[in-house]
Amino acid sequence: MTMRAVSKEDPGQPDQDRSLQVFAAERERLFAIAYRMLGSVQDAEDILQEAFLRWHATPISTIATPAAWLTTVVTRLALKQLQSARVTRESYVGPWLPEPLLENAQATSDPAELSDSLSIAFLTVLERLSPPERAVFLLREVFEYDYVEIADIVELTETNCRQVFHRARQRLADHKQRYAADGRTHRALIEGFAKAIADGDVEGVVRMLARDAVLWADGGGRVRAAATRPVRGAESVARFLVGVRQKFGVRDVVVQVVNGRAALIAMVDGSPIRVVSIDVVGDEIAGIYVIANPEKLRPLARSLSVS
Repeated sequence: MTMRAVSKEDPGQPDQDRSLQVFAAERERLFAIAYRMLGSVQDAEDILQEAFLRWHATPISTIATPAAWLTTVVTRLALKQLQSARVTRESYVGPWLPEPLLENAQATSDPAELSDSLSIAFLTVLERLSPPERAVFLLREVFEYDYVEIADIVELTETNCRQVFHRARQRLADHKQRYAADGRTHRALIEGFAKAIADGDVEGVVRMLARDAVLWADGGGRVRAAATRPVRGAESVARFLVGVRQKFGVRDVVVQVVNGRAALIAMVDGSPIRVVSIDVVGDEIAGIYVIANPEKLRPLARSLSVS
């Protein structure tokens, strides 16, 4: 980005320096909001770029509460983007899944508290909500804003925000407890899962799955190995995964922390071709999320190249 050159005598320099410092301090939190709103790394980065341009063009001395101002701008931009994106997602070929986010590619201000809301499973379930419901739910449940603040951000009354939050919470009630599996159990399951698939051990895969396990594969209509409809049932899921592995194969599979959870990244010539994330309930795998759309893997590829 090209910025105006400022001499040492320029009276605007202190304000500009402070403006840059404030935005840098808020950036991780703003990305956390934008990414959870949109489920897209690239779109979240674009939102932050636009927010920065607006921030940079506004004298900081005119902004009473910079953090609140930035949160409002980012949330409103994300709402607008999400409303537009929903039209595209409704005509998307096959299941739509979020873009995977590699650990430390974009840090969050408090990973321990926010990691559950970062999982592929949770972000996928958020697609059930309308854009306003998603904004209110995230700001309240994940980022712990009070209703007065949320009302100002989303331009609704405080009463309306309470109603919207209650409605959103009801719509997600069946899924609330599914995103906090023990980290060691999760990693052990995904490592054993990867080995069983690589060995072609269908029965071994079945034993790790819940009876009603479901697999969603997002290839965006561009990948032959991606099912265009959810695959349901432990036996069907296991045979599908082993069959894909045997037919197409991969040269390397690594375990990396993606969206706050251990996940599998299938690589060919150093580039990711699939990300496999799991949803663990108790000691069983209840959901498998396969992201294979090359467009959605580009941010991950960039992150891997610099990690």
